[in-house]
Amino acid sequence: MNETGPIGVFDSGYGGLTILRQIRAYLPEYDFLYLGDNARAPYGSHSFDVIYRYTLQAVEALFARGCRLVILACNTASAKALRTIQTVDIPRLAPERRVLGVIHPTVEAVARQTGSRHIGILATVGTIASGSYELELRKLLPDCVVTGQACPMWVPLVENNEFDSPGADYFVRKRIESVMLRDPQIDTLVLACTHYPLLMPKIVKYLPSGVRIVAQGEYVAEALRDYLIRHPEIDACCTKRGEAAYLTTESVEKFEESAALFMRTAVRAEHIDLHI
Repeated sequence: MNETGPIGVFDSGYGGLTILRQIRAYLPEYDFLYLGDNARAPYGSHSFDVIYRYTLQAVEALFARGCRLVILACNTASAKALRTIQTVDIPRLAPERRVLGVIHPTVEAVARQTGSRHIGILATVGTIASGSYELELRKLLPDCVVTGQACPMWVPLVENNEFDSPGADYFVRKRIESVMLRDPQIDTLVLACTHYPLLMPKIVKYLPSGVRIVAQGEYVAEALRDYLIRHPEIDACCTKRGEAAYLTTESVEKFEESAALFMRTAVRAEHIDLHI
């Protein structure tokens, strides 16, 4: 593999920027290319086939721009598209390239932290319906009790910049109370959507004392760093100028305004069309 390029980071919208920010903090020397499919977000309520098709289009677009490694910084895409892309599409399209997701490193972190082995998953409808977190958790903790709670309003609150509004309190409190009522023994809650860290102050406000919160950014960043150490042939194909570029399928102006909230700094974006 002689061609080099940035590490691709994909999400259906803005949430993956919380992952990118953490990754850049851990790996500041690397170059990154972020792609947000904002025009077709959110993915959470779409069918398996639609999410798979959209995700594959995004992965192919990042491959075309020189990315040898792509991170699906989207729980819904990781749950519903990653396995098929890894096992069917990569061998066919580009066997020298790699696509990784966010679920496995998150599950490993949960397994290290839970004491009661009662775990709550807060996620989109699509991620909950996939059962991916429960499946992966049971590989590490066969006797664990997993309670999934869909939070359908949380992503729209974040995407519409309402995550800090008084109205958001109702929806955050409602979902946390619901999951804890279903299993009061939960000692670890997973924020299994990359948008949710922006709701963290309200989540903490309504969370029972003693319950841990697992957000994904730092664990995904640690896992990526370890992966690149273990796979020097992939690392050698990643350019290292400390730069980041951004692509969006939506309005560039809208993306730049919203992305600044997630990245905590100004960003410049470029529009891209994905095949329908």
